[in-house]
Amino acid sequence: MNRASTGLPRRGARLLAGVLAAGTVVVGASTGAVAAGPGSAGGAGGSGACAGSGPLPRACAQPGDLIDVTLGELHPTQAVLGFDQVFYKLGRYGSDRDEAAGGFNKRFDDWCETNGQGEAGSVRSGARLDDPASFTCTVPLGQETAESVAPMKTAVIGPGGRLYLTDGHHTLTSFLEGPDGSTRLPIRLRVTDNFSSLSTTAFWQRMTAGKKVWLRDEKNRPLGVDQLPDRLGITNFRDDPYRSLVYFTRDIGYEVPDGATEFLEFSWGSWLRGKHDTAAYDLTSPGPYLDLVKSASKSMAALAPDAVVDDGKTAGQLGRIAEWNGGKKETGGEFAKLGKPLTDAKPGKLAEALDYKARVVRAPACTATVTGVRNGPLTVTDGVTCADRATLRGPVTVRAGAALVLTGSTLQGPLQSDRAAAIHVCGSDVTGPLAVSRTTGPVRLGGPGCTANTVTGAVVLTGNTGGVLLAANKVTGPVACSANAPAPDNTQRANEVHGPRTGQCAGV
Repeated sequence: MNRASTGLPRRGARLLAGVLAAGTVVVGASTGAVAAGPGSAGGAGGSGACAGSGPLPRACAQPGDLIDVTLGELHPTQAVLGFDQVFYKLGRYGSDRDEAAGGFNKRFDDWCETNGQGEAGSVRSGARLDDPASFTCTVPLGQETAESVAPMKTAVIGPGGRLYLTDGHHTLTSFLEGPDGSTRLPIRLRVTDNFSSLSTTAFWQRMTAGKKVWLRDEKNRPLGVDQLPDRLGITNFRDDPYRSLVYFTRDIGYEVPDGATEFLEFSWGSWLRGKHDTAAYDLTSPGPYLDLVKSASKSMAALAPDAVVDDGKTAGQLGRIAEWNGGKKETGGEFAKLGKPLTDAKPGKLAEALDYKARVVRAPACTATVTGVRNGPLTVTDGVTCADRATLRGPVTVRAGAALVLTGSTLQGPLQSDRAAAIHVCGSDVTGPLAVSRTTGPVRLGGPGCTANTVTGAVVLTGNTGGVLLAANKVTGPVACSANAPAPDNTQRANEVHGPRTGQCAGV
């Protein structure tokens, strides 16, 4: 991108304020001064901090500004995702069928659209999303229009200039988990509000009152703000099958209305939860899944426009479609497209989602769970111990026949296992050597459905026989692999290793 991610360009360089009314991007419309006040950009230190030349602090951003960010800077405002929606995107992003048909991989179109720049205009061989100079978009920077800016994802500036994502959790998670994803991947967001001058307590009160945060879990139970993930990555979220279901009913049972509010799909999901039981369907098989989509979407379309769906919102406000499947039969329209098999020249979203879903190695069920802060050694002697968003201060040892599942956690100490049943480390930070040997089941350090890790210390993988996934991790230290059968697989997502790579890991 053409601006540093640590600051904001001079006020007026990228504004949406007035765009939707005027139909053009406003350029140079501001004096550069920002008034301080409750909920304004005054949290940066008042108008003095937001005047003058050079990059501005994030806390100076005003509603309508387009700001450059990296994925690692963003804080979610929801705790759940529809994993199958993300799996569809990842299946598509990892496929070559778009290129085989003479087009560009969908992820470049999606990135350009999310960046307010239309769709992909050209894509060089070997192009990557984390290198925007390797491809172009149809709308150049500085020539954005109201139409090109409208699909952009949105953020709120919080206390300390922290960035809270209010729309785009699925899209940006797909970028992060995709073939060229990382926390350093750049993207632009549109600022909707600046609450940087508020205290943390007042900030969350304002966010909750403005319905800019979704505080329900995967079973629709209430959550506190302290239970929200602190970063993107599929491992950091819970899976809500109703959120995926709503995604697949789009343009069959509902249409996204103009001026749609944040979390619209979750409102539909809350309503469907009381009408259709996803547990009664096999959501790994296209036939039953399509039956569920058909039943759910017909229920949505059958609602009266003024029927209340969720939290006072009516079916009409949430985009309930006038006629199921656009008035077309099951053999036509969006429903027919959705159900096309993977063997079709243009597979349906459902087939691509389930194909990717089948590659996800499932973690075993937990028999013991560790959360919060734990000081001292942890030895897993039997069963399955899960550390979920935990901070472990001390060595972790996994004995023969036991299993460890470490998700979204911090481990300050070595991890060592020998003859374990399974080792899963996803979306975690490990400081200390990680040595895994003779595991009889899967060893998963990144890979499909498992956010990459950061390891400071050596990684040694020896004699594991249940399959080893080692993908997209950042390792500061040597990586040595030997006698693993089969050899470790990076799923075409290379690891960033600052140290020697030897043996079977020389090429991963």
